[in-house]
Amino acid sequence: MPPFVQSFVDALGARASCGFAAVLPDGTSYRGGSGEPAFTLVFRTDAALLATLTRGHIGLLESYFDEQVDVEGDFGAAFATGLAADLAPRLGMLTNVENGLHEWRYSNRSPAQAKINARAHYGLGAEFYRFWLDNPLLMYTCAYWSEGTTTLEQAQRNKIDHVCRKIRLARGERFVDIGCGFGGFMFRAHETLGALGTGINATTEQVDWLRGEIERRGLAAQLTVREADFREVDATYDKVVSIGVLEHAGRDQLDEVIKAHADFLRPAGLGMLHFIGHVGRYDTDLFIRKHVFPGGWIPSLADVLVAMERNGLEVVDVENLRRHYAPTLDAWAERFESRWSEIHALAPQRFDERFRRIWRSYLVGCAEMFRSPAGYTHLFQIVFSKGNVTRDNYPMSRAHLHAAA
Repeated sequence: MPPFVQSFVDALGARASCGFAAVLPDGTSYRGGSGEPAFTLVFRTDAALLATLTRGHIGLLESYFDEQVDVEGDFGAAFATGLAADLAPRLGMLTNVENGLHEWRYSNRSPAQAKINARAHYGLGAEFYRFWLDNPLLMYTCAYWSEGTTTLEQAQRNKIDHVCRKIRLARGERFVDIGCGFGGFMFRAHETLGALGTGINATTEQVDWLRGEIERRGLAAQLTVREADFREVDATYDKVVSIGVLEHAGRDQLDEVIKAHADFLRPAGLGMLHFIGHVGRYDTDLFIRKHVFPGGWIPSLADVLVAMERNGLEVVDVENLRRHYAPTLDAWAERFESRWSEIHALAPQRFDERFRRIWRSYLVGCAEMFRSPAGYTHLFQIVFSKGNVTRDNYPMSRAHLHAAA
């Protein structure tokens, strides 16, 4: 086993931007990288070493979830080092097989399975999410950190306002928010612009909470939410907003979901598609699918554009907000860590130490993924029209995006 550990440390150290250490169950210590260790991997069992040898990064992560590995020191630096070393292809054959089987098992092909997948993540309750998302909008998607923005709350308001300007949302217009979450976009769009919103959401827990909140605010005549799969089109709207939904379409449902976006939109209407996408075709990581987002799948930008064209949508504008996601995740991770004792107290059996380790890895790991200069995972906002826009119904420059910011 020790020769493997040395090769593992050497592989990490070859591309690491910091020093680190690995400690074996017998107390043997190895050093890698340059400088004093920013973090130390502490292997508590030989089984954890074997899992890392045979299953690569997923074996190491799952050993950490099971408390057979600890990470001492800078947790973010550990993920940044793993991403830089790119160990997954070296030890990934078994993981690739498991990943394919998992995608097949949790396919979003049927609305019933899509609903189960959505509830597994988004159905954890508003009380849980309120501890670490922005207050009071509870936006669970990439924020917009324009110059001078210092708080998560302002960054999320920026994002909503940025989207509203992009689609020229106006007073009295009817819009649909596909996958509306806790309704933050709907509430702010109505409050600031007087627009009339309908939310589509497959997660029962969020729908029940949002209906109660709409009623509490006395907005039942202006805002509504429908519990449905986002492929179930009920009407056409002036504007379509889709923020963080496409990642849940699934490989075989991409065209079907894009078609639904087109069917929701009236002729000559405008829409916004905000999603995590790959530059190039890559598999979605097993860790995210298995432990965080069952049924999740990250499409390539190219495939999304082709699907939009195939369904009669004109691509008006594409913006890459990758750099905005790392500070969003940093803020979430910091709040999650600082409020963990309160989260745990909500439901100690559900929100246990394993849950904490999985979600800590998810939030911090994704922050480093979006921060990585070598990464291929980005955040795109695509403005689209049903049919070609003209000089009369859309500005000829992007000046309107910033004139009122």
